[in-house]
Amino acid sequence: MKEAVLDGSNPSEAAVPAPAPAPEAAAKKKTDWWGEIKGIFWLILIVLGFHSFVAKPFYIPSESMLPGLRIGDRLVVSKFAYGWSFVSPTIPNPVAIFKGLVLREPEESWSVGLPFVHGRLFGRLPTRGDVVIVTPPGTRNDYIKRVIGLPGDTLAVQGGTVILNGKAIARGAMHYVDLPVDTNSPCSDSEYYGARRPAAGGGYVCHLPIVTETLPNGRHYDTVDLEPDSPGDNYGPVTIPANHVFLMGDNRDRSADSRFPLAQLGLGGPVPYENLGGRAEFLTFSLDGDATLNPLTWPGSLRSGRAGLSLHPAEGK
Repeated sequence: MKEAVLDGSNPSEAAVPAPAPAPEAAAKKKTDWWGEIKGIFWLILIVLGFHSFVAKPFYIPSESMLPGLRIGDRLVVSKFAYGWSFVSPTIPNPVAIFKGLVLREPEESWSVGLPFVHGRLFGRLPTRGDVVIVTPPGTRNDYIKRVIGLPGDTLAVQGGTVILNGKAIARGAMHYVDLPVDTNSPCSDSEYYGARRPAAGGGYVCHLPIVTETLPNGRHYDTVDLEPDSPGDNYGPVTIPANHVFLMGDNRDRSADSRFPLAQLGLGGPVPYENLGGRAEFLTFSLDGDATLNPLTWPGSLRSGRAGLSLHPAEGK
């Protein structure tokens, strides 16, 4: 009888192969630069399409629409309110953007202007009293003004009072409004002599004379009436041609509008309705001009109570 050989093995168990060496980590996936470029291209196209045909933000750079609109206000403009025209598309100008951002050179506009084309797609005229964005003929600038006259109207200004179709626009009694003075609204003596006054709670206010105008359709709004005999207080009469509108700023003595020629940075009379870029809808926010690159300064620069304000004139009494 043979003795069993004891070698430490268990012949009844199947042999287990040694574990394979751990696979190496997968190589890092390469960046698909062409895919990234295409994604950015489509994003830019969507943003530009929205700006061109739906709505775009607008910044108030002047005081021509006081007391309702102040420098530093940001608002939304609907591009579809009157249909679309040659001024509707937003086409960026890379050269102008580079000069403005990098070289700090002043430019008319960061967008490319298209040549004038008659008519509007799904075009319709604004309602008297609308606040609109307009591109003066032959320029690429954007102004913001109020629609006063429509096609077929006869319009004149006599002693600061608008005469529409032979009748004076109703004007309320003069009263005053105090606007807070800040960096964006300094109320300088050169523009508003004697209007800067100490505020009861500290700081200063701009004490402005206000007259409320009421249009024939019942829409009304406040205007600033600074001087008894300013250059724009007497104008016309003119008859507004077909498909044209007559625009004026609410700050009547500080507004270059349809009363003034293009050479004086005005609108050169009634404006073709093709030059309307859209209707101002509401304020999104407003800044007093004290914000810096430090994000901690941003909340303190916000003007309270202005976000969400409608820019449509009041109706009726």
